[in-house]
Parts: sequence; structure tokens; C-alpha cells
Amino acid sequence: MDAEKIAKSSQEQAVAAWIDYLNQLRLSKLLEALSKQDGNYAAAIETLKKSLATIKDEIIDRNRGGLKGMHGFIAEVAECGIGNARQQIIGKTASHVWINDNGLVDFMRGTEAIQQKFFQPGSNLSLKAISEHLRQYPDFITNGGKYQIPKDQFDKIKAYLEMPADVANKLPTSTGEFSLRQWEFVQKFFKEENININNIEPSMLEYSDVQAGAIADTIRKEKEHLKTVDREQRDSAYQESKPTMAEGLKTAAVGAAVEAASSFVLAITRKIRSGKKIKEFDKADWNDILGDSGKGFVKGVVRSISVYTLTNFTATPAAVATSITTAAFGVAEQVHLFRKGELNEVELIENSEILCLDAAVSAVSSLVGQILIPVPALGAIIGNAVGTTIYQIGKDSFSRKENELLERYLSELEELDEKLDVEYKEYVEQTKTCFADYIEILTYAFNPDVEKALDGSVALAKRLGVPSEEILDSYDGIVTYFLS
Repeated sequence: MDAEKIAKSSQEQAVAAWIDYLNQLRLSKLLEALSKQDGNYAAAIETLKKSLATIKDEIIDRNRGGLKGMHGFIAEVAECGIGNARQQIIGKTASHVWINDNGLVDFMRGTEAIQQKFFQPGSNLSLKAISEHLRQYPDFITNGGKYQIPKDQFDKIKAYLEMPADVANKLPTSTGEFSLRQWEFVQKFFKEENININNIEPSMLEYSDVQAGAIADTIRKEKEHLKTVDREQRDSAYQESKPTMAEGLKTAAVGAAVEAASSFVLAITRKIRSGKKIKEFDKADWNDILGDSGKGFVKGVVRSISVYTLTNFTATPAAVATSITTAAFGVAEQVHLFRKGELNEVELIENSEILCLDAAVSAVSSLVGQILIPVPALGAIIGNAVGTTIYQIGKDSFSRKENELLERYLSELEELDEKLDVEYKEYVEQTKTCFADYIEILTYAFNPDVEKALDGSVALAKRLGVPSEEILDSYDGIVTYFLS
């Protein structure tokens, strides 16, 4: 039994198991992020629904504020609802609180007090209302408060403040979207009033968005916006979960260090077993040891990159990936010996077959060990050690007759493998097609749109073989089923 070979195989599988563990961590993080985003989206949509219900029940139905003032109350609730929903969709805590007391502050945004002024887009752009409020509460700004006006009015004020006088003089006197009279008013306001443009901020909404007849459509548009943000959040989580060059280089560095260290220890062990003590090692001995370590370093880099690539970009388990790499190294060495004339064709083939069989045993043993002992790396190491040990003992004790039986059995397995490979590929293609159809139907079945969800549920039921007469595919059918 070759103890060194078993130790080396266990070390290789340990590196592979570690890489596989890193991959699983990334996938687990992705699943956790997607699950969390499900909750974020649901909370954001629910916030918008509650805000619209509050606007309808407490403001529109009660005619609060009357014809001229209703939109101001609608703006306060809508700003809080949309602000909270936009925070929730990205996983933050809702911070807007509607005060609803007609007092100094309309709503709080965290610890910041906000007073809204949504006046009709006349000549003063809600600035006179700000001035009147500040005269009534002169400490509002110094105490950290902030004024908020419709976004379209704020943008217009900013444009006036940045507009030179020679350009303003070319504006119409009092007509059109921009006028000289309004420019003069804005310039005078910020020169004479004790207020700075930085004390004012734009709302997320324009004046027209918060009218009684428009608010439902405004909320609907915001829901569409949240869907876009939700997709962006999910895509971001997916991008973060993808394998990266940095992580690949990290695995290569660690794998190289581990394999070099392993080769160094095994080289020293071989020297000691040959009868030499460490203190008796000469320059040639150390050159041999360092040479083996250098080869181990290079193999470690190649192995780690190969395993990382195979496990992330193909459906290859880590144990199989490292075994493939080990077999490739071994076969390459046999080819090198063959080219040098140290092996004949038969020996090349036989040695290569044995190397591949050894690698296969290592892979299967590691996979089984990892399943039975679901501890990262440990299960693979123990499984590899036990499996390869049993294999080595069995291989060394086989009689000639048993070897002939095994060779014949192996030939039969190869024929069966070729047949199964063809069937497996066909099955995989069928599965891919069915799974794609199933996912598409499942997506429709859980669509936020109730009508689309009903159609999707019906299609899903039919796909799963539910009898047509048992499927509730209409409003009348649903009512009959639950109420009769």
C-alpha cells in the first residue's frame, strides 16, 4: 500500500473541497439575497397600497382641504409612501412618518423635519408660502428643518438662479413657460429673504402628480419603477455571486502553497526513508527537495485554476475536477516518458489506464465521504483516504484470474457507458426543454397581476396533469366552488 500516494491524493482532494466550499458560500449568499429581495419588494408594494388607501379614505373621500388644499395633503402622504417604498425596495428601513397635525412639520424623514409647500404653479413657485411659514416659525431652518416643493417648481427655480440677466431680459414679460417677471421675483426673493436655496429641496413628485384625479396613476407608475429597481437589485446580487478573477487567483495561490508544502514534506520523508537523516542532507538532496517543491507549486496553480474553472463554468463536482486534473498530469508524464523511449506503447496505455482508474476511485471516494460527513473539506479527505486505501489493498491482492474478470467487466462497462451516454444526453435535452417550459408557466402562475396569475395557474395545473374538470379556470367556477 502506497501511503505517500494516499496522502498526496487526500491533499489534492482537500484543496478541491475548499474551492467547492467557496463556491457554495457564493451560491448560498445569492439565494439569501434573492430571498431577502422577495421580502423587500413585497414590503415596498404593500407600503404603496396602504398610502393610496390612506389618501382615498382620509383625504379624498372626506374632501380634506377642499378644492384648493386637498392636493397638499395628498402630496404629504404620497411623499412618505413613495419615499418609504424606495428605501424598502433596496433593503433599507422606512424612515418617513406623516405627522398629520396641520402644525409646524408635515412629516419626518428620520430625524429631519420637513415642511411641504405645494402651491399652484403661479408666479411665486410656492416661495411665498415658504416665506410666510418662516415668519410664523423663524427657528424652523436653524433647528434643522427643510422646505420641500414640487419637483417641477424646484427645477424651474434652479434654472432662474443660474440664468444670467442678459438671457433673462430676452424672456417674455409675463407669458410662456419662463418669464422675465418670474425670473425677477426669484432673484429678489433669495436676495431679500433670510433663506438659501439649500434650505429647499425638490419633492419626488411634481405638482400635477398629486391631484386627486391623478394620484392613482402616480402610484401605479411608482409600482412600475419599483419593479425596475427590484430587477436591478436581483441582477446586482447575481453579478456579485459570479466567480471572479480575484477569487480565482486567491484559490490558485492557496492551492499552490498547499501543494508545494505537501511536496516539500513528502520529498523529505522519501529521503529519510532511504536511510538519511536531515542533518546528513547534502546540496544534491536539497536541490531534489526544492525541485519537487517547485513542481508541486506549479501543479498547485494549474490544479486550482482548473478546479475553479470546471466547478464554476461546467457542471463538474470539485472532487471529479481535481481527479481529472490529477489524471491529466499523470498521463502527460507517461507521454513524456514514452517520447523519451522509456516506455513502449503497451506500457503507456496500461499506465494511463491505471492512473485514470486511481483518479476515478479518489473522486468517488471523496464524493461519498462528503455526503456521509457533510463538513467542508473534512468529509472529502476522510472519504478519499478510506476509499483509496481499500482500493490499494484490493488492487495489490488481486489474482491474475480476478484481474482478467475485471478487465472483461471493465470492457462491458465501457460499452454500456457509451450507450448510456447517448441516452443521458437525450434525457438532458428533454429535461432542459421541459424545465424551461415549466419555469415559464410557473412565472405566469405567480405573476403579481391577478388575471395573468390565474391563466398561469390554469396552465400549470394542466401541465401537471390535473383533470380539466377539476381546474378552476373562471370567475364563475371559483365562486361556485367556494360558495356552493
